[in-house]
Amino acid sequence: MSKLLKYRENLNLTQEELAAKSGISVRTIQRIEAGTEPKGYTLKTLAKALNIKENELLKTRINEAVNYPLIKLINLSSLPFIIFPPMNILAPLLIMYFKKENDLMAKQIVSLQILWTLVSVILFFSSPFLNRIFSIDFPFILIVAAAACITNIYIIIVNTISIDRKQKMNIRLNFSFL
Repeated sequence: MSKLLKYRENLNLTQEELAAKSGISVRTIQRIEAGTEPKGYTLKTLAKALNIKENELLKTRINEAVNYPLIKLINLSSLPFIIFPPMNILAPLLIMYFKKENDLMAKQIVSLQILWTLVSVILFFSSPFLNRIFSIDFPFILIVAAAACITNIYIIIVNTISIDRKQKMNIRLNFSFL
């Protein structure tokens, strides 16, 4: 049973009533209930019409148990590469690919590393300008690099502990790059 069908039936709505309430065509609702995963505008609109979060309509593996040891490995695989940013993204991606782990939590781990790498690069390249603006004698770039590494270590360790104890991530995004 699709998640959309379950939520629609819980609200005692027909496909036509949901279509009228959401502005999404009946045919699109039928496709989603048949197994197509909603994306973008359709996902947002249906979630709003059903008064649920968007990720509640996304597919997850219902019949398979989540492989938490593998999820922890994917998360920890970024740790050795925190000083070489492209690898802190590539290592978990390669593990996901070769182990065929497409779980939402694994995608969140990689998305978090992508976002953190982008933020770190922006801060790293803007630090010389901040150094000049504030006339700091000490190389500010070293402080930024050290803070970025320490923060990334913190994120990885906190999430690993949380995955181990609660089977969920403590630090996560509300979106995914994957």
